[in-house]
Amino acid sequence: MIRARRICVTAVAVLAALAGSPGPVQAQQQPDTGTLSASDENGLPPGWRIDGEGAARELVWRAAKHVPMGDARVEFRAGERLLGVPQPAKDGRTFRLNLAEATAKGLTELQVTAGGRRLDVSDDDQGKASRVSPKQSAALPANSVDPGKPGSYRTVSGEYELDPVRLPGYRAPIEMRAEVVAPKGATGARPLALFLHGRHSTCYKPGAEDDVTGEWPCPDGYKSIPSYRGYERDQQLLASQGYVTVSISANGINAQDAEADDAGAQARSSLVRQHLAHWADWTARPNTAPAAVRQGAKADLSRVLLVGHSRGGEGVNRAAMDSLYPPPAAQDGYRGPVRWKVRGTVLIGPTIFGQNPVADVPSVTLLPGCDGDVSDLQGEVYTDGTRGISRGGALHSSVYMVGANHNYFNSEWTPGQAEAPAWDDFWKDEERPDPVCELGTATRLTADQQHKAGATYIAAAARLFLAGDDRVRPLLDGSGKRAPSADPARVLTHAVGGRRAGGFLPDGPVKVTGARLCEAIDPDPAVSCLPPETEGSSPHFAWWETERETGRRAVDLKWSAPGTAARITPAKPLSLAGSKKLALRVFVPPNTTGTKLDVSVTDAAGRRADLGRVRVDGLPGSERTSSYWAREVRVPLTAATRAGLDLKHVKSLDITPRSGSGKAWLMDAWGWAPGTPAVKAAALPRVDVGRTVVKEGDSGTLTYRIPVRVSGHGSGQVRVYVLDPDSGAATEKLVTVKPGSDTVAVPVEVKGDTTFGYDVQHDIAVKAVRGAVVGAHRGGITVENDDPEPVITLTPVADRVSEGETLKWRLSLAEPAAVDIWQPVRVLPVTDGAELSTKDVDPQWLMDYAGDVPDPERPLSRANLWVWTNIPAGSTSADFDVVTIQDQLAEPTESLRLALTDDDAEPLPDRPVLTGTVLDRS
Repeated sequence: MIRARRICVTAVAVLAALAGSPGPVQAQQQPDTGTLSASDENGLPPGWRIDGEGAARELVWRAAKHVPMGDARVEFRAGERLLGVPQPAKDGRTFRLNLAEATAKGLTELQVTAGGRRLDVSDDDQGKASRVSPKQSAALPANSVDPGKPGSYRTVSGEYELDPVRLPGYRAPIEMRAEVVAPKGATGARPLALFLHGRHSTCYKPGAEDDVTGEWPCPDGYKSIPSYRGYERDQQLLASQGYVTVSISANGINAQDAEADDAGAQARSSLVRQHLAHWADWTARPNTAPAAVRQGAKADLSRVLLVGHSRGGEGVNRAAMDSLYPPPAAQDGYRGPVRWKVRGTVLIGPTIFGQNPVADVPSVTLLPGCDGDVSDLQGEVYTDGTRGISRGGALHSSVYMVGANHNYFNSEWTPGQAEAPAWDDFWKDEERPDPVCELGTATRLTADQQHKAGATYIAAAARLFLAGDDRVRPLLDGSGKRAPSADPARVLTHAVGGRRAGGFLPDGPVKVTGARLCEAIDPDPAVSCLPPETEGSSPHFAWWETERETGRRAVDLKWSAPGTAARITPAKPLSLAGSKKLALRVFVPPNTTGTKLDVSVTDAAGRRADLGRVRVDGLPGSERTSSYWAREVRVPLTAATRAGLDLKHVKSLDITPRSGSGKAWLMDAWGWAPGTPAVKAAALPRVDVGRTVVKEGDSGTLTYRIPVRVSGHGSGQVRVYVLDPDSGAATEKLVTVKPGSDTVAVPVEVKGDTTFGYDVQHDIAVKAVRGAVVGAHRGGITVENDDPEPVITLTPVADRVSEGETLKWRLSLAEPAAVDIWQPVRVLPVTDGAELSTKDVDPQWLMDYAGDVPDPERPLSRANLWVWTNIPAGSTSADFDVVTIQDQLAEPTESLRLALTDDDAEPLPDRPVLTGTVLDRS
């Protein structure tokens, strides 16, 4: 029998035992706060327990305080491995994960994360904030045009509400409500910008300070939170410039997307396209439009910009995809024709759980440097993840806004401006203020400054993608210009696509000398790009579904003296013909300045040209920010032309540090030329993974196939990760797909039995590599247990002993189970005679089982002895013992009472309470 070290190991040790360790593990009875206590000594997370019965058992974590409803997905992890996505309870503090998703994997180092941020530890546990003062660089030069200036049109506003719609997988219907802001008196059809808010609380109680919920429809006495009205200032700016705008409500999805494999991406896409279909109808038949639509200019559905905030960003990305490559009908909530053309997307602090950007639709992604919700800034994948997928002509821009948080882009999520309770999502530490993101620091933006800057860059995207004004491109493509309307915000950009050519990509077949080719996602510190002790993180290395990924790499340069070149040599020479400059995306540690790098290229004939020197400064950052973000720097190719290099056949790129010592990471390098090319979407195959739920049965073996649909046109490559249900580890393979093919064939054998076990998920995850798009990226076969949980009995083994001997009881099953069975027992107060005290038992036993000490002496039942005992898979029993000690005091006969309990520590009503007796030896 193996004992737990401390009471606070309830979650970690219990679940470690679920992976195979026998014996009892101690858990404290819940105190009044509803959370389990934890010891600082072992550093294990507080607030965990096992709940439910039989196949419905769950791993439960309860936060010490309310966790605001946000866009980042709350995830349970074992170390760096994803266990699953728990379901939130209405109280905003409790999260539950079915043990079918958890117990099959080897569990240690339990964590709760959201957007890369730990939720289950305090700031004290996470360490001190960086003491390095953030560095602010000089302001960038102003661009020739400023899209943040209001236009000449008067604007009109109004709202419409249509009949709600039903979406697949959602029990309650979804509202069709929107706010329209349009130019008044504009001639001709005007481009349309549609806004979709992110995941936020859905309802609030008027008059209450913090009473918000995530329910839908809203309960009696509560009002709907009007998140869709939070972009009115952005809409007013665009409308004054001649754009029709509409911002739609999605509270019904926010309240129900926790159960969706894709966190609601497909549902949000369906909702967007439902609204666009109505706008197409109203354009064709204006007299049928609501008054809010009729009073403004006519919309031009051939020029549509989709703007999405947080999960809304992932939703509009999927809507752009679905408009080009139709999704499976069974998963889609819109079945009609596509009567619009999406010219671009703006994604504000977005999620991208599927890591499936649309390569042939231009995009601008706003990355808030002080995002406390989607704090890993995973939206960088909307830029990085498009490289090599399709033709590469669509511009994909990342816009890093220093000092911006997640919520303040929406005025209805901003304190002092919102109708409902609102908050600053960047969490505050009173004792150790963050040097970058604390309110009042030089780098942190006010709400109005942030919203104004956000509106300016939304308008820049509209002007480039819808109006075709290339003069705003330098604000978005890494050219190092600023929009004065966004001042004092410090905004930095880089991009891929557009008129970039060639491409030194660490992700592909490449040889690197003088530096290290590192892996973005790998648990091995020897190969990963950022070591585990790194303070802060990189948006370029945001986690996905697996603990290790193939094909996401960077070049890691580290030097102690200047002069040693890092050489990057692709498998085949690249063409930089037609390019004016070489653009490199490079990042250095935050708060560093003056990193100097010389850049040179060599052609296939061995001719070498020194192109020039670049300087790279780090972003302002702390350990709580994702500031390892690449700056775009450029050197002219004129030296290569003068030296007679064959720019059609460039063999290698050299980067030579000229600073005394330092670190730098190269993400990629491209030939660059000004201009924005016209974009034509390629005809690509689309891959969607579904889910099939089956019963295990009582006998025999059946083989099922994970449902994978390949539609569209042409052929492409995807990488398929098969997730082992026992270990959680992934095996991967590169697969060529084309419509109607069954190349993504993953069989799952299901063996029937009559032994109790938990549900098992056999999942795969799919990511596009080249010439393909992926819609629903994860799915599989869920095998449901159909056998009853065996009944546990508690019987005495040694229930009458003398001081110094051990009391013992046995928990027994009539027959073994296929999984570990956990049963809590609790020491209850005695009802007759003297009770065994904390000084009558072995002090180490008390510490191991209760996390407590003998003094002050008190009845043993007051030591919160609530013990989870494990009966390992294949076994039929486990023992619970109480180790007593002999003393020199004359005492009466003492006893304790022991009972099986439910998961709330209440004795089971249909089971006997047993008594253990200890006789005095003195």
